[in-house]
Amino acid sequence: MRTSITESPLSQGNLLTPGEVAVLFRVDPKTVTRWAQAGKLSAVRTLGGHRRFHEDEVRQLLTGIPTQRADLG
Repeated sequence: MRTSITESPLSQGNLLTPGEVAVLFRVDPKTVTRWAQAGKLSAVRTLGGHRRFHEDEVRQLLTGIPTQRADLG
């Protein structure tokens, strides 16, 4: 499982829940979770273990602009 954990996830902008991301892509929230597990979408974990997604990355995926992540090198 590939998740990206930063020291301060809130400094990266707004965080979205899997349900919020699902609405934007018009898919089921479980699909968003599978994307995160497959490494297609980076996620941070809350203290309770829930996934949250960076809004800026999600918006870039929606517009089709590829993102370059540091962990892909």
